Amino acid sequence: MAAATARAAWLLAVAAALGGAAVPAGAQDAGAGRAKAQACAVCHGALGLSVTPDAPHLAGQPAIYVAAQLRAYRSGARKHEVMAVMAKPLTDDDILNLAAWFNSIRVEATAP
Repeated sequence: MAAATARAAWLLAVAAALGGAAVPAGAQDAGAGRAKAQACAVCHGALGLSVTPDAPHLAGQPAIYVAAQLRAYRSGARKHEVMAVMAKPLTDDDILNLAAWFNSIRVEATAP
């Protein structure tokens, strides 16, 4: 029973955290995000497909995920020397717009 209680508490904590990271409908502008993402292209590529081995692809990522990670870098909760500098000046609108832009890029995967 203790495991069920701990799991329920964990799920509530995750739900609360995600609630703060939600991307409200209509609050994002992918076009503005595309313009802002020019600074991201050096590592993450012009269309969010990484050009360096230590930078992840951002194209097609869920907006809620991109927004949460950018907020974490901005606040210092997630550590990365370069991303801390890049995320620090981003406004909440910038983050929503960037998240919308990267989410709007369609990526196709094919099995080998």
